[in-house]
Amino acid sequence: QVQLVESGGGLVQPGGSLRLSCAASGSIFTIYTMAWYRQAPGKQRELVAGITRDSTTNYADYAKGRFTISRDNAKNTVYLQMNSLKPEDTAVYYCKALIVPRTADAADYWGQGTQVTVSS
Repeated sequence: QVQLVESGGGLVQPGGSLRLSCAASGSIFTIYTMAWYRQAPGKQRELVAGITRDSTTNYADYAKGRFTISRDNAKNTVYLQMNSLKPEDTAVYYCKALIVPRTADAADYWGQGTQVTVSS
């Protein structure tokens, strides 16, 4: 079974930083694009940032200059470094990865989400 597990969320003051991690585990052949999404209460889930296997990145406009996505292919892990956090960044953050399991077809997998709260 393939699964994604996020960690690193929590409560932080405005202007602070957090680093989220998402590790994929299970019988994995390869992982293509990995991404972070977020969903605030009453809002739709939205893309924060994505990264290809060769580390080409893309960001939502609100994330540019403040957030950095990176990955460690040897550890099947994707990270999201978030700086200069604002109250409007409060949301549940989810990771998603396009994974090819060893004995199944490629599919998108989602983590369970980690809460990020920015408040004084």
